[in-house]
Amino acid sequence: MKMRGAILVFALASSGCAWIPSTRDTRDDLLRTDRDWAAVASEGKDAERIISFWSDDATITPAGAPLVIGKAAIRSFVVQSLATPGFHIGWIPEQASVSADGTLGYTAGKNATTFPGADGKLTTVTGRYVTVWRRDPYGAWKCVADIWNSGP
Repeated sequence: MKMRGAILVFALASSGCAWIPSTRDTRDDLLRTDRDWAAVASEGKDAERIISFWSDDATITPAGAPLVIGKAAIRSFVVQSLATPGFHIGWIPEQASVSADGTLGYTAGKNATTFPGADGKLTTVTGRYVTVWRRDPYGAWKCVADIWNSGP
């Protein structure tokens, strides 16, 4: 009887040993993805790499501008932005949260964008952002909604 009990305990314990990422691990992975994206965007050199962080069905909601919907429109938006003399974008992810099943999450933080103003002089606008992320079928985080504003 003792042997069967020990076998049962071992079987139950070992069946639960599959590694499942914790919410904290998943959140850290999402923050790392957003930081990687911020670094690539800040370099401002590789439009395709920047665009690769968005899902095919993503929507961008730029401050004071029309919605940018879908990968083709996002590509055009990014390429045009990068071609603008003096353009620079950067952001600092400050927080992240993920769903219990680890398939959805959001990040939020501070951002800054530099571009030529109406007078032609470079101006920098600071603000806050929120991005909504979804895991793709391969487990990679992809941004599905990207919104930012200007202000403190």
